[in-house]
Amino acid sequence: MSDYILVAVAWPYANSQIHVGNLTGSYLPADIFARYHRLAGNQVAMVSGSDAHGTPVTVRADAEGTTPLEVYQKFHVGFLELFQKLGLTYDLFTSTHTQNHFKVSQDIFLALLKNNYLYTERQKQWYAPTQGRFLPDRYVEGECYICGYSNARGDQCDSCGSLLDATQLINPRSKIDGSTPELRETEHFYLDLGALEPAIVEFLRQRESYFRPNVLRQSLGQIQAEGLHGRAITRDLDWGIPVPVEGWDGKCLYVWFEAVIGYLSATIELARLSSQPDAWHNWWYNPDARAYYFIGKDNIPFHAVIWPGQLIGAGEWFGKLFENLEGKRLTLPYDVPANEFMNLEGKKISGSRNWAVWGLDFLSRYDPDPLRYYLTVNMPETKDTDWDWEDFVRRNNDELVATWGNLANRVLSFAFKNWEGRVPEPGELRPEDHQILESIEAGFQSVAEPLEAVHLRAALGEALRLAAEVNKYLDQAAPWFEIKSDKSAAAKTIYTALRAIDSLKVLFAPFIPFSSERLHHYLGYDAPLFGSQFTETVDDELGSHTVLRYQPAAAKRQWQPSQLPPGQALRQPAPLFKKLEPSVAAEERARLG
Repeated sequence: MSDYILVAVAWPYANSQIHVGNLTGSYLPADIFARYHRLAGNQVAMVSGSDAHGTPVTVRADAEGTTPLEVYQKFHVGFLELFQKLGLTYDLFTSTHTQNHFKVSQDIFLALLKNNYLYTERQKQWYAPTQGRFLPDRYVEGECYICGYSNARGDQCDSCGSLLDATQLINPRSKIDGSTPELRETEHFYLDLGALEPAIVEFLRQRESYFRPNVLRQSLGQIQAEGLHGRAITRDLDWGIPVPVEGWDGKCLYVWFEAVIGYLSATIELARLSSQPDAWHNWWYNPDARAYYFIGKDNIPFHAVIWPGQLIGAGEWFGKLFENLEGKRLTLPYDVPANEFMNLEGKKISGSRNWAVWGLDFLSRYDPDPLRYYLTVNMPETKDTDWDWEDFVRRNNDELVATWGNLANRVLSFAFKNWEGRVPEPGELRPEDHQILESIEAGFQSVAEPLEAVHLRAALGEALRLAAEVNKYLDQAAPWFEIKSDKSAAAKTIYTALRAIDSLKVLFAPFIPFSSERLHHYLGYDAPLFGSQFTETVDDELGSHTVLRYQPAAAKRQWQPSQLPPGQALRQPAPLFKKLEPSVAAEERARLG
């Protein structure tokens, strides 16, 4: 029986290009996880979109003398191009600037208001006299009053990870012009996190046994140390989602409040685009569904504390808006497998200094699978990691090419040449043949277990270990020499190796899908492993927007050992990967900065 798996992926701010740190932080792990579950026969909805209303978008628009809409639209197009080239299989990658998202966000707001989890309060907020306007928290920078970091944002400190009260920043300054703002009084709606704290703590304790330590530290740990307090969810802005209450013109829902609602609104949009308008219930009102949130460590409090609070607070009221959902509550996150940060050549990635490996730039010179491979083996799951160009070249050549690529290519080429382009007829297999096949077949469990737990580095490491075992088997059997004296014995070896490679192809597929798909084709299969990506233009009241979608392959469980039949016609193989020259490292380092 299929499970329903929601893969909720961090929404990129539509104000800059995406670099390798972003990719390994959330976007790539989400795709690996989604691809595995599709191969396992589960019902996956992988959703996200461009965060069009984030303060970074308006900051860039101000700096460039353009509009937030134009900034968002420009970068959204780049995201769609990158995700297609890298093979990130979003069932829907949309945007927060859609009428659907506006309505769902406003409905969640009204549900919280109806359930008495919102209140209004007049508070002081930073105001920039030089600009004649109130400053959203991300327009204000200063010294963190908790750890002393000098470049803390008004809403959060990137150094210690704490959620901040912008009015307490030390030596505040406007991000726009560097001027010193002053505190002035304004009125806003607040989410009563204090009232929701007992339910949020219970939610976290139920997941304490498997949440990552960094997630627990920034959620349950901080609640126990500091408690939860009301947090403003509206701002004095003219770009965003209007507050759905009469008399609140000129104010919008705060982006941190409405962007996380995008996971829900995107699933609703996906269902409608798929002509199954109620299908989103399977992920959001199904007690057996599991929702995984793939984010970076800077977003932990918003996804492990505040978003569960919003869902709990909305209660049954939101369900009343839909037929057959009376008395039901929205599904809470099952896991929040947040990653740490990736640095670059020993320094923090910085877009402004061009100290970054940009996704689209990389793919203009190299294939996608080597990037996916290196970002996975170097994924910052438990601590910060470092992109090193020499290490990238070494791992590409020594692991991806030598251990796996050469194994697949030399066996297929040898079989294609010596058995008339077909899988050999092996006859009765020998004990050593059965032994290696049993080892590889066990990989469907030993690779699946870390994948299920979102330990992706370990899962890929196990697949590579199994490939090395097949190499050892071939070195011992040496069919290249065996064929000269006993072709029937060589047929047993090559058939066994092809079966093992056929299974390994599936074990590697979530991580390096492009080469796995080509290998699948070389092995003689017609139906693909995976489906296809496509873009679609959607019209609504806010104007048209382009979305990225994914059409899965025919529903069939493929996470299972090879059943490669003797005699199956093979196709002319070619090398799966390219060996890189050592000079690549120096050439790429010269591009930095």
